[in-house]
Amino acid sequence: MPQRTRVGIVFGGTSPEHDVSCLTAGGVGRAIDADRFEVVGIGITPSGRWVQIDADEVRALRKQGETLPRLGESRSTAVLLPGTDGGGRIASLEGDRLVDVRDFDVAFTLLHGPFGEDGTIQGMFEMLGIRYVGSGVAASANGMDKDLMKRTLSSAGLPGCRFATITARQWEQEREASLARIVTLGLPLFVKPARGGSSVGITRIDSLDDLDDAVALAHTFDPKLVVEEGVLGAREVEFAVLGGRGGAPRVSLPGEIVLRDPDTFYDFEAKYVSDDDAVLKVPTEMDDELRRRAADVAARTFEAMDAEGLARVDLFLTADRRVLVNEINTMPGFTHISMFPALWAATGIDYTTLITDLIEQALERPLGLR
Repeated sequence: MPQRTRVGIVFGGTSPEHDVSCLTAGGVGRAIDADRFEVVGIGITPSGRWVQIDADEVRALRKQGETLPRLGESRSTAVLLPGTDGGGRIASLEGDRLVDVRDFDVAFTLLHGPFGEDGTIQGMFEMLGIRYVGSGVAASANGMDKDLMKRTLSSAGLPGCRFATITARQWEQEREASLARIVTLGLPLFVKPARGGSSVGITRIDSLDDLDDAVALAHTFDPKLVVEEGVLGAREVEFAVLGGRGGAPRVSLPGEIVLRDPDTFYDFEAKYVSDDDAVLKVPTEMDDELRRRAADVAARTFEAMDAEGLARVDLFLTADRRVLVNEINTMPGFTHISMFPALWAATGIDYTTLITDLIEQALERPLGLR
């Protein structure tokens, strides 16, 4: 039997999305093609310590009732080291000695949010010469920062909703000017941490009386925030995009989030905890002309951001048939019921094949600048 490719599944992390990352890692660990790939578990605890995780423990990560999995702090600290031929190694520390050294050929980073999805760990892999799944430093950083993402897409001629970026300094020292920019957006508004995901720290407001509380909440996660206009009456649809492996990006069939209460939004609770707040329609109904235009916007977004590997592109379809980019997510939720794998399953690529495709893309990419 040929030697299996060793895949370092990196998950957890210090962001508010730690638990979601653990959930994703469990899904990937259970679905990966065990005949071709060997799992090397690499965890990052909520405090930021790197730890080794046994492959069976990775596969056991799952939601228990309404409780999401998370890593404890009792394990021995580990260190990440460069390996050979584009691989890496993870080793536990026992005093001054490295013990239980495990090599891997490619890293599959399943970290969501800051310090994982935002280019930081991608930069570390680049410096260590380790191949990894997904987008590089710039695409990851700009994709995570909603302000930079929106400016990048606007410069590429891609349509989006109106927004205002507010830093903590501006809110404190230039309150009136900041309010003036926000008021022009109308109501409702969405107040979001600029560099967050999974709807953590986001508030929908229907009155400016609620703005201070919404800004205070967003600022607990990020000193920079964006305030976006609410696009009333729009459908929220999503496309999954895969790198083209030498050709144009591959775009899935569309999916749609339908909220049971139209006056709410798709928040963290609806995404990961409750099973009753939203219905995910995969695929969703759309006439051919609109689907082609929307899929083209998704592919152009992927290319404009210089994304690699995978991304989910979220769009608004307005009542007058405009297609607006909401955001790109360079490391979308990846459990078997998450929108990204579900869209590809509906398009003809099952979960296990999807994981294989992403690992193969990473192994095909040259090291260094590309």
